[in-house]
Amino acid sequence: MKILVIGGAGYIGSHVAREFLDRGYEVTVFDNLSTGREENLFSDETFIYGDIFDAEALAQVMQGGFDGCVHLAALKAAGESMLKPEEYSTHNICGTIAVINQAVAVGSIRCFLFSSSAAIFGSPVYLPIDESHPKVPENYYGFTKLEIERILEWYDRLKGLKFAAVRYFNAAGYDVRGRIRGLEINPANLLPVIMETAAGLRPSLSVFGTDYPTRDGTCIRDYVHVNDLAVAHVQAFERVVRTGESLSVNLGSETGVTVLEMLDASRRLTGRPIPGEFSPRRPGDPPELVATSAQARELLGWTPQFSDLDTLINSTWNVYRGMPLATL
Repeated sequence: MKILVIGGAGYIGSHVAREFLDRGYEVTVFDNLSTGREENLFSDETFIYGDIFDAEALAQVMQGGFDGCVHLAALKAAGESMLKPEEYSTHNICGTIAVINQAVAVGSIRCFLFSSSAAIFGSPVYLPIDESHPKVPENYYGFTKLEIERILEWYDRLKGLKFAAVRYFNAAGYDVRGRIRGLEINPANLLPVIMETAAGLRPSLSVFGTDYPTRDGTCIRDYVHVNDLAVAHVQAFERVVRTGESLSVNLGSETGVTVLEMLDASRRLTGRPIPGEFSPRRPGDPPELVATSAQARELLGWTPQFSDLDTLINSTWNVYRGMPLATL
């Protein structure tokens, strides 16, 4: 079968494309390389340079007879979304609607795979967070993701476009086989910031808040390895094609890791001092966010294989170690 991966040169997109390729799918990547990396492209896939806001280019690529479309082209910094809602509205809502409309127009897409986020839930009312948890996003990024999920539900009803919304908690790690080495541009998540500090690309990192009601006073988050996320994309696509039913699932490791635990493990595994500075809490950071992936296990047969702390850190450090500043 043929899969179109929009944003397939990016961090998560390249891992998703690689997993589909490994399973024998014919993969085409459509990317404007604004945040994606050419080194994340593979010789056994087709690459088309293009932008989702170029209506003609988008329509042309969609004519490729694809069975599935994976949409990963979006802005993703929660803090930035609160400062630039115009940009997040344009890219994450208008841009995604343009892709959805083209998917409907061509008529061949059997499953639209949407990259969603745990940010749709906001602060937890209970833990672990399941699919029925109230959806009250606390940042504009989360709002954009939730709005697209709602739009997809309507398109399913009105146009018959089947979809899978896969909600990441904290994506981390790099390909365990070392095939993907293009670093994220201006990363904001904890592990790559730790790695940049370990590599000497930052003088230190900030630990935001040490007085949370957690085991060491720092925030707890659920980190899931990007290889495990990639597998879930394939499994979700195959289930939707097999059953003809749309689905939405949470994807997490179900294990909470504190900021200090991540930092201490990184010091141990890299052998670097990794200076850290304690800073005040950031507004909107809940003490703990941990998923239950029971529905993903039941519907997809998905079980994370690489989301233990050591694999997350080692696979990332293997890419960051020795990287010169000019490559970032």
